[in-house]
Amino acid sequence: MKLPRVECPSCTRPIAAGMVAGRLSKGRLWRHDAPDSRRDASGLLLSCAGSLAIVDLPCGQMEFTIDVPDPAEAPPPTNDAMALF
Repeated sequence: MKLPRVECPSCTRPIAAGMVAGRLSKGRLWRHDAPDSRRDASGLLLSCAGSLAIVDLPCGQMEFTIDVPDPAEAPPPTNDAMALF
């Protein structure tokens, strides 16, 4: 499944947003680095201030497509099963 990309409110880069439970039209941005400063003075990595922010998803609710076989085209049942006990 591909996650929709949403513009980060802080760094304006397109970042993947995962769904938020209970909020069908909202998504949480994935953690990402700030484009201009990757490390602080002590050498630790910094995340963008917009990381993990809750934003509106562009398509509202995400849809999943599932291929469901037609029951009329299913093969006939066979009695090849063995008793377990």
